[in-house]
Amino acid sequence: MFKEFNLNKAYQLLLIALAFLMPLTVFGANLIIIIICFTWLFSRDYQTKYNKIISSPLLISSIIFFALHVVGLLWTEDIIWGLEIVHKMWYFFLLLPILFTIVESKYIKYYINAFLLAIFLTEVLSYLVWFEIIPIFKNASISNPTPFMSHISYNPILVIAIYLVAHKVFIEKNLSKLNFFYSSFFLFSMTFNMFITGGRAGQVMFFAMVAILIFQVFSNQKIKALFLVFTVIPLIFFIAYTYSDIFSYRIDLAIKNFLNFSIEKSSSVSERIVFAMNSWEIIQNHLLIGVGTGDFPEEYKKVNEANTPLFSNATNPHNMYSLILVQLGLVGLISMLTIFYYQINLSFLESNQFYKNFGIALPFLFLIIMMSDSYLLGHYTTLVYVFFSSFLYQKFE
Repeated sequence: MFKEFNLNKAYQLLLIALAFLMPLTVFGANLIIIIICFTWLFSRDYQTKYNKIISSPLLISSIIFFALHVVGLLWTEDIIWGLEIVHKMWYFFLLLPILFTIVESKYIKYYINAFLLAIFLTEVLSYLVWFEIIPIFKNASISNPTPFMSHISYNPILVIAIYLVAHKVFIEKNLSKLNFFYSSFFLFSMTFNMFITGGRAGQVMFFAMVAILIFQVFSNQKIKALFLVFTVIPLIFFIAYTYSDIFSYRIDLAIKNFLNFSIEKSSSVSERIVFAMNSWEIIQNHLLIGVGTGDFPEEYKKVNEANTPLFSNATNPHNMYSLILVQLGLVGLISMLTIFYYQINLSFLESNQFYKNFGIALPFLFLIIMMSDSYLLGHYTTLVYVFFSSFLYQKFE
């Protein structure tokens, strides 16, 4: 029914399209995903696919992580919400294994370039809104110009793009003079864009990325790398704090809210503290297997109304670790961390410098940012994480 050569070529075109659309549109990316999945499911050669999937410890851990969410429905009371969570986790069961079996090494540069082109277009529109050259649209505002998604998702994805370009400039060093100039300018403009938007979690991720990149650039000079980390990061922070009104305002606000925390005052910082406190109470009572895949909202409501009635109820603790611990307990948390363990472990065994460096950076950055929100539930961030994971952690023939 399908000719192998034509099918593989079609897959690569679809993957390039997906890389371009995933930071821009939910509908467009989902349409490409549906086409890829249905084509893959009906393209036969199931034994080869099965063998490739079953031989990857990363994919096995990913499928087990999804399966635990399904099993967690057995002791949940809210099946409807449980099914909603399972639906959000399907990337780990189906999409990652599918992408893993169809990506090809010779096309990876095209995937990355398509993704960077999308970020470039997003950045251009962000600046046009910020300079009031075009009217605000979709999610963008003059004070927070993130057009296609909220700043919660935009800044982490922007960090990934910054890392990819910085790796080319500072580590690969195989650019022509003209491409070096363009790449350096792109790197600067993305970094500036990072600090005219309001995503504090993404900005923390940015500073972590800078530290990781410095250690990778100076992998054989640890003392020099450490010195640069403690020099470059404070310098960038100082410049951003001095010249970016939104960055300085949100940093000041976060510090003020933290220092003046009270369970009688509502702010984004105090809400996260309350989320953590109330979630921990649930976790202590259901440590091993949690309350079930769908019962976070109801269990949280009980604790919140008893302990912090002035705060609104939540369906999400804005912390991936807390969410998994409440839903699936230590079993679920260990399962999730196993995915990251295999990513890091496989990267250390990698001989290709780019795969090794990016393969280490990606899980570490997500491990950091998941402390501030449930980034494996959001469409944009989960898709970016899964897409890049599909080719970073395998041996190509």
